[in-house]
Amino acid sequence: RGEWTSQWDFAMSCIAYAVGLGNVWRFPYLCFKNGGGAFLIPYFFSMLICGIPLFFLEVSVGQYLGVGGMSVVGQLCPIFKGVGYSAIMMVFLENVYYIIVVVWTLYYIFNVFVDLPNLPWSSCAKGNGTWANEKCWNPEDGIPYNESTAFLNNISEKNTETAVEQFWNNQALGISSGISDVGSVQPHLFACLLIAWIVVYCVIWKGLHNSGKILWFSAIFPYVVLSILCVKALTLDGAMNGLKYLFTPEWERLYESQVWIDGGTQIFFSYGVGIGALLALGSYNKFHHNCHRDAIFVCCINTFTSFFSATVIFSILGFMAHQKGVEVGEVVKSGPGLAFLVYPEVVLQIAPSPLWAFLFFIMLLTLGIDSQFCGVESLMTGLVDNWPEKLRPRRKQFTFFMTIFMLVLGIPMITNGGMYIFQLMDFYAASGMSLLWCVFFQTIAICWIFGAKKFYMCIEQMIGYKVNWYWFICWVMLAPAFMMFIFVFYFIKYTPIKYGNDYEYPPWGEALGFLISLSSMIWVPGYAVYYMLTTPGTWSQVLRKGITPVIKPRPEAIEAEAKQNAQAHGPRDVEMSLVEQNPLIDGQQQQLGSGQTSQLQQ
Repeated sequence: RGEWTSQWDFAMSCIAYAVGLGNVWRFPYLCFKNGGGAFLIPYFFSMLICGIPLFFLEVSVGQYLGVGGMSVVGQLCPIFKGVGYSAIMMVFLENVYYIIVVVWTLYYIFNVFVDLPNLPWSSCAKGNGTWANEKCWNPEDGIPYNESTAFLNNISEKNTETAVEQFWNNQALGISSGISDVGSVQPHLFACLLIAWIVVYCVIWKGLHNSGKILWFSAIFPYVVLSILCVKALTLDGAMNGLKYLFTPEWERLYESQVWIDGGTQIFFSYGVGIGALLALGSYNKFHHNCHRDAIFVCCINTFTSFFSATVIFSILGFMAHQKGVEVGEVVKSGPGLAFLVYPEVVLQIAPSPLWAFLFFIMLLTLGIDSQFCGVESLMTGLVDNWPEKLRPRRKQFTFFMTIFMLVLGIPMITNGGMYIFQLMDFYAASGMSLLWCVFFQTIAICWIFGAKKFYMCIEQMIGYKVNWYWFICWVMLAPAFMMFIFVFYFIKYTPIKYGNDYEYPPWGEALGFLISLSSMIWVPGYAVYYMLTTPGTWSQVLRKGITPVIKPRPEAIEAEAKQNAQAHGPRDVEMSLVEQNPLIDGQQQQLGSGQTSQLQQ
């Protein structure tokens, strides 16, 4: 396996992965959907007792073992190897749908150059006869409402739609009336999908650790553009009303299960916890890299970016509500496309608009594509590490095959009804209950069965000092309890998902969503049953074997353990000390006969 060329390559890769569209696109949309400030309560709670501690845990495990993906949990607790398969399935599904946001972004980048020196969504007149209908009215067009087409068609001012909204819905998406009306594939989106996957493949096929310099640029550039947009957004009329909506909780929303499942799991989605990516990124670290420092740094940057982008989004929403004369919560339909309704609006307020639109969408592209790089790398690393003899020599060809396969599966999401399918994937595929399920059992396997105290010692071997016991308490008690609470509360207070504020999915659409979740969740109990039925021995012997680690430690881990034992017990045979004291080898010894143990000691 390769390694990062410098310690900063790892930090930048984590930032590039963890700081992405989950912050700029997904966090504001979920916040808006769940009533602003009410969403922040479960979000912060989850961040403190789950997000940061589990981010640190995953990176540390990957670094200690030097492997990533599905093989990790199986080494620590064989009967829970299904957690790895579940994570791989989730990251596979995420790669399929996440790139669709990149597709939309590419489409907007190309459209920046269509109508220079203006933008195609700058006025309703530019869409007459194509994407603009009778509801279209822009206050900036200079046409009073009582002289507009909407007024002549008896459409109230509150029910009008801006040119930005109509360009997004009618031109970019060509959105249908619901998931039952799939329609046809949109040729312009298919071309963008093809380009996006070509770019991803070109970066990934050699392995992500060879692309560290690319990630430096993609991790830093977005902050430059976001800062400029933030300054402009805060100066708009009504911006403070938007920020007030962001930070003022609607307390009654806390009785809704979706607020908790969205707020609690957004931190996992945003940080990249539970789907193997952090294990993969950590596995490329040198053994003594200070992952404790990096984990805290990256998580703080991540949360800061979420609020930074939310400040921009809600300032613009306040401005749009001020212009329309409506409440902030009613200004646009809540949905996955919120960023494409809000950011294009603010660039119209900054001259020259095409330049700022181009920079903004390049920023979105950078955020989306670098997260996609890391997501595909996580998938490839997990699969290749699980079957190294067959796949590692053919990594390039295997990556090409998987790229084509994921491209084909993404095609339904670029049809007229694709947005409805996309939202199902976003909620059920790699977030919500499936992500919660995977993270819960991963935490149980590492911290309860393998032993948090053992791994606490392993971290000390890597970074050279003991970390605070706060991490131990979160891993063992607080994080599992909070995840269990959210999972149970979600089903007790279950409410079906909606697109916007009005469209309700048909029962078969909800069933499809649960099947998507089940496709990743089933691996955990499924593999446990398979293990119990196929492993020779009595039930108690098989169970004991299933919870006994089969660690394959890195050479540096063995060295560090020997040094630690030598310091603790004084001069002696370090290899004997290693065999007797190493908690990782203890697990192996329990499965070996006395003759094999003797050979191991020799």
